[in-house]
Amino acid sequence: MLYVVDEVIGLTYLDKIMYVICKKSSTIRLYNTDTLSPLDVVIDVTGVRHPTTIVVCRHDRQLYIADYFLQRESIWRVSVDDHSYVKWMIPQFGLRRLWSTSRHLFMTSWEPPTVRQYNTTNKQLLCVVPLPQDVGYVRNTTHGTFVVGHRDTSQDKRQWVVSELLRFCHVLQH
Repeated sequence: MLYVVDEVIGLTYLDKIMYVICKKSSTIRLYNTDTLSPLDVVIDVTGVRHPTTIVVCRHDRQLYIADYFLQRESIWRVSVDDHSYVKWMIPQFGLRRLWSTSRHLFMTSWEPPTVRQYNTTNKQLLCVVPLPQDVGYVRNTTHGTFVVGHRDTSQDKRQWVVSELLRFCHVLQH
């Protein structure tokens, strides 16, 4: 079956539920991951204007939405259990992408090009890794490493190279 939605900006899933956010929408739509059919429940995060991505932290059962409005980024935190939400953080850098791992939220930034690791329970900045200027993107992998795409690596300005950073940020918690 085919379901028509707006332009999808991001999606994530937890416990057989897929959470989908669309362009210029404050509404998170929920779908069954087995049937891909929409659920009767939606989550409206009043205040979100221009979402750019959505991720889930499986340990604390929270969704994190990056929002860009009036040249200002915000990170919203949304409970998958009771659908409560809060503007969780206002980054002081050019936010590019989010991803999460076990109780950690990672953010990449444009200027300066970095990866930042935050604790999801208390927002504590745990690690900042500076990246070379030629980095075009950073993506996490399922086994805890990070893939880095470099652009303009030779005379041909359209060439891209991919490399992998192995667990560049290991933080022990007490």
